[in-house]
Amino acid sequence: MEKVKAGEITVEQAEAKLRHLPFEDLGFARVDHHRQIRCGLPEVIYCPGKTAEQIISIFSALAEKGNNVLATRAEENIFDALAKTGKFPKARYEKLARAIVLEQKELSRSKIAVPIITAGTSDLPVASEAKVTAEIMGQPAEIICDVGVAGLHRLLGQVEKLREANVIIVVAGMEGALASVVGGLVDCPVIAVPTSVGYGANFGGVAALLTMLNSCASGVSVVNIDNGFSAAVIATLINRKIETGSKNKQ
Repeated sequence: MEKVKAGEITVEQAEAKLRHLPFEDLGFARVDHHRQIRCGLPEVIYCPGKTAEQIISIFSALAEKGNNVLATRAEENIFDALAKTGKFPKARYEKLARAIVLEQKELSRSKIAVPIITAGTSDLPVASEAKVTAEIMGQPAEIICDVGVAGLHRLLGQVEKLREANVIIVVAGMEGALASVVGGLVDCPVIAVPTSVGYGANFGGVAALLTMLNSCASGVSVVNIDNGFSAAVIATLINRKIETGSKNKQ
């Protein structure tokens, strides 16, 4: 930054150097503080398989730099352990999404919200994970719940709103047909999220996954089973590119 101030290097050259600054080595994890600079999205903590102590250490390393922090698939006892440290009173637990959220840096917000559609109420945990993820990355999101193909008229009442979106997330279990239906009604990308909701032959979400992968609606792409997080990241990146392109044209 001093070299930029002195005119010795350009802003672009400084940015290139910042993209490759080292990570923070905690011994059991290497925390990437500059993912936001490279990718436009912050480091996120995936909690399963980690101890409470490890999660709290990673969370602290990120938060102490003033960053927003998201910990996904976090059980409530992990949040309780974090709260007991007293370090981050603004952190909150989103129970349905199973996420710990700390917002301490103001982000520029997208103007157009991403609709997150669920086939049924049982799909809400995955949809909630997508919503929490999108919002901490500066992307407004709105859940439209329980509009599955078993009562198609419920979806048709939302079509006008859906056609205003740049990208749509569709979360569905059982046979996963909702993504194809939505893909045939709108002119924007549809990100399909199969869920593990369903009876025995659903095979833990594999049936919905295969339906979505074999969709005859050509605008549908698919993420992994129950992966609301990835769907939200992709939707955020798409919306940002569209909005950035619109600004450049103006």
